[in-house]
Amino acid sequence: MLLAVLIANSEGNILVERFNGVPAEERLHWRSFLVKLGAENLKGTKNEELLVACHKSVYIVYTLLGDVSIYVVGKDEYDELALSEAIFVITSSIKDVCGKPPSERLFLDKYGKICLCLDEIVCKGLLENTEKERIKRLVRLKPPVEF
Repeated sequence: MLLAVLIANSEGNILVERFNGVPAEERLHWRSFLVKLGAENLKGTKNEELLVACHKSVYIVYTLLGDVSIYVVGKDEYDELALSEAIFVITSSIKDVCGKPPSERLFLDKYGKICLCLDEIVCKGLLENTEKERIKRLVRLKPPVEF
């Protein structure tokens, strides 16, 4: 299961978070842990360079994209390889929506569309859509003509 997708700015403030199957009392722990992990390890990394960590029998894959850091947490069948696929789809969708690796301002300007993309990529803790064109069609907010 994909337990969490978090996107934070360079100061460590959470811009977007999606938790699945994580009790409310554990969410604060995960927020602070992931932000601290990123602050320690993402300095000096290149855009979209993937970093991997393991904590409490879960896997974490995280990266830097422009001015935002993206964290994906999974367990069981969502190991490092599956999480790297998920984070690749998330980063490419954000780049498509923003037109380039985003600054914090550009990210917040496109916030609604990015949230729609995240909802189409991850649904109830499962990686649902990985095809870029399908995600683009699904977030257009127009009824589908035919499949």
